[in-house]
Amino acid sequence: MATRVLVVCTGNICRSPAVERLLATGLAGTDVEVSSAGTWAMRGHPMSPPMAELVEAAGARADGFVARQLTSALVREASLILALTREHRTAVVELEPAAVRRTFTLRELARLSSAVDPQRLPAGTAGERLVALLPLAAAQRAALGPGDDDVVDPNGGPASLYRRSFDELDGPTRQLVDVLTRRPTTSVG
Repeated sequence: MATRVLVVCTGNICRSPAVERLLATGLAGTDVEVSSAGTWAMRGHPMSPPMAELVEAAGARADGFVARQLTSALVREASLILALTREHRTAVVELEPAAVRRTFTLRELARLSSAVDPQRLPAGTAGERLVALLPLAAAQRAALGPGDDDVVDPNGGPASLYRRSFDELDGPTRQLVDVLTRRPTTSVG
């Protein structure tokens, strides 16, 4: 059974589809499925052209994307919910309070996972590593405290704002892919 990741932003046409497609590309061939939704989705719309260009330049596909509304069912089905801002995280938890332990902002999870000893993650599949990572990352919240965990919303802004938004989500997305696909080293001795 696949492990499901749900990425959430506002309109589901810029940030969350970019993370969806970048994560899906990085985790292709694994047991992790990635989708996205918006708290105020522009239902039926494709990814915004400026973000689509950045996603494709990074090696992922933007075509065929269609925005959809966040629902309780989508949250319940997800093993991990990645919000693009703290406000989105709050909206997810208000919609489904039981999702609190598996809902992070993207940047928060990347920041917290960097404090997790990779040897504590199983050598199993990307999905198994993801499930194991969540409580370990959550345990780092108290020690590391809050951070600058929001990704700026570029919708309707200039190309430079789309670039800034993309840069804010690309690094953490790559970091998460690395954590989930890296094989633990074994000591010989």
